[in-house]
Amino acid sequence: MTTNEEARQKPLWLAIEEKLLEPDPQAFSGQNFESTIHRLAGELDKAGYKVSKYGGGMLELRWAVDDMRQAGRPLLKDLKDAIASFTLDDMSDPYLVADRLINDVGKTWPKLKQSERRAEVIRMVEKTRLDLLVAKAKGLPGDEGIRLLIEEKVAPGAIIGRLEITQDKLDQVNADIARERAERARVANLLEAVKGKPDEERIRHLFTNNISEKLILEMAKVEQGAIDSAKQAMEAELKEKQRLEEEAAARKKAEAAGPALEDIPPNEMLEYIASIREILEFSDQEKEIRVMCEQSSIPKALVDIVVSEPARLDELEKAAQG
Repeated sequence: MTTNEEARQKPLWLAIEEKLLEPDPQAFSGQNFESTIHRLAGELDKAGYKVSKYGGGMLELRWAVDDMRQAGRPLLKDLKDAIASFTLDDMSDPYLVADRLINDVGKTWPKLKQSERRAEVIRMVEKTRLDLLVAKAKGLPGDEGIRLLIEEKVAPGAIIGRLEITQDKLDQVNADIARERAERARVANLLEAVKGKPDEERIRHLFTNNISEKLILEMAKVEQGAIDSAKQAMEAELKEKQRLEEEAAARKKAEAAGPALEDIPPNEMLEYIASIREILEFSDQEKEIRVMCEQSSIPKALVDIVVSEPARLDELEKAAQG
């Protein structure tokens, strides 16, 4: 696939300098000089520059060759060597780096300081910076490399191409980042609601709203010890709450089950047994019996006897009658 950079025709001065990186130094000596000049002009013609057809183009080529012979090396060698000396951290501002390069390399190559050449130097710096970013991204685990290039505002097409990922993968990482940003915005709002409160209260507020410990540390600006203390206190409160709920559930269950057999007064026992006999006239199915007994508030202890040992009803009835 042809990129915009590849499709763009470079300015003539840069095309000439790139050609001057190729020949052997001996190509410009003695009798080889003119033939090399014309060969380079022909190659530039084929690339669309029409150098040999216009006097200005040939002059620019000859001047560039003269400058190279005087310096003893091509301009681009000095420029590329200078760019290579910068680290990724040095290139946070490509425009500033370009200015430094133009000033430093321009001491040997004054024409580099011409305004029309600055844009190309900036492009070289940006390309080098992108190469360094991609190299760093490829060394990161998981999706961190993709995230790095997104954060550095690298074009989506470049991310896909340079990291060899799919559009779906890029979309997924962008969606993850969007969710994380939304969560951060939510945390910011939650923190605003407890602004000025003690750390423990702020931490509790965030935990209660299901905020991760990592985000609490980062956005609430609290120490790990404060988080640990808040968690311990909340865990103790949760255990106590659970204990109280279990006790309440046990009481409710006991209340629903009713009294034990020995705790049922004789007169109530007779009433329960009478109700049970009426229920048994309607059904002999355990499930139905239990439902109807529950609806009649008959103690569970009696219901269990009805479905497992119905003959005991007579014994219980006699005992209740005295």
